[in-house]
Amino acid sequence: MDDRFDRRELLLHLGDMLEALSCLASKSKPTTLVAHLMQEEDSLQRFEFLRALAPKMKVAELTQCIAGAFFPWPKALLEAELNRDALASSVQHHLFDGNPDGWKAYVTHVQRTVKWFGTGLPGIKADASAEPAHDAAKDATPVAALVVATLPATSDAPVEKKGWPWPEPRSTS
Repeated sequence: MDDRFDRRELLLHLGDMLEALSCLASKSKPTTLVAHLMQEEDSLQRFEFLRALAPKMKVAELTQCIAGAFFPWPKALLEAELNRDALASSVQHHLFDGNPDGWKAYVTHVQRTVKWFGTGLPGIKADASAEPAHDAAKDATPVAALVVATLPATSDAPVEKKGWPWPEPRSTS
């Protein structure tokens, strides 16, 4: 399966996540609510995915969640075989545990460029006090406890790597 364009889009998305985090960190204190900053800062409006987060998520919490959700991505995106479920699952568990409406909104956002993202994963349950994501500015809810997503173990056997990011073998004649 040729998924090099999906890998590229996911790398670009990872870059957007890091850029958003950098902007948030430079414009606020760690205890500031992300939803509050989204309303005040025009520079954050282009990061549509931030609207899907839990309404009471603070910048410091988001930093931890993004680190947990996306640290496996660079290595996973360079593997010969792409583990789609592991990529989406790490984000689901770290950023959207207890926030099913936010997860749905986030998946819809990512699926604009990567059609398969988040498909086939089990649904997540809402916190007892959770409100829909569209009410984020009004009714804030606590961030759920983080769940660590585990990537499947890899074999020590060499893997033949073809296609992006590995160049095709060239003829020596």
